[in-house]
Amino acid sequence: MRDGLESVPFALALVRLVRETLRICLRYRVTGLAAEAGFFALLSLPPLVLGLFGGVGYVGSAVGQSGVDDFTERIASYAGSFLTPQVIDDLLLPTVDEVFRAGRGELISIGFLLSVWSGSRVLNVFIDTISIMYGQSGIRGIVRTRAMSLSIYTLGLLFGVVMMPLVLVGPSALGSLLPDPADWLVALYWPVVSVLVLAGVTTLFHLSTPQRDPWRRDLPGAALTLVLWVLSAWLVRTLVAGSLGGTSIYGPLSTPIILIVGLYAIAISVLVGAALNAAVRSLWPHSAADRSIAQA
Repeated sequence: MRDGLESVPFALALVRLVRETLRICLRYRVTGLAAEAGFFALLSLPPLVLGLFGGVGYVGSAVGQSGVDDFTERIASYAGSFLTPQVIDDLLLPTVDEVFRAGRGELISIGFLLSVWSGSRVLNVFIDTISIMYGQSGIRGIVRTRAMSLSIYTLGLLFGVVMMPLVLVGPSALGSLLPDPADWLVALYWPVVSVLVLAGVTTLFHLSTPQRDPWRRDLPGAALTLVLWVLSAWLVRTLVAGSLGGTSIYGPLSTPIILIVGLYAIAISVLVGAALNAAVRSLWPHSAADRSIAQA
């Protein structure tokens, strides 16, 4: 079998990479670490949403009334996948409408402080679990890890304020806001969004490891994470559509179950991507630190 693989370019290297990635996932219990990260993500979700809404609310004046209406409609459509119509009409839409039509300073002040604290906690867990997948657990101290999580989370929140309108508004609504000579920019919408997300995940991997390789060597895991995000989002939406098509045996528990499954899918995608990067470092070490970790 080895002789057959050697006759195919890169086949043997690919098999070794897949095998090493699976070994790292099993060694560090990727499913358990993903459950831990998903749980803390669930705890930090409400203040995170408040902080994002408070910041994005000030974008309403820039995109105009039609953009705000389309933005609200897309949020309602997305929330309809896991929330009941009554919750959307009575709670979600009035809140979104008020926030996006006039920025709420109290949400940025109070909500931002709450989201920074709880959000830094979940990011602290992600940094810790990513370090574990890289085989670098315990190298960075607790204080440094918390300080880094606070810094990264603050920058990530600002990044989310910019990215969330771009993702939810979509290329069609963006095209209506641009003048005719700039319509060609609409074709670059999804490539630009994908590149920004890819760069963000790569940077998260790069900063989470105490012993770092060049930034570009964390790109493969980030690309795998992005692919797994898309696949898991499609799978969750398919399961939601199937469960909402009839009578659910879970009743009112359906919404939190779907939310937990979605957060778990996000967490395990990130950690599997980290495992791929760790496998690359193990098989093709770039530094003495990589070689020492590979021999451990």
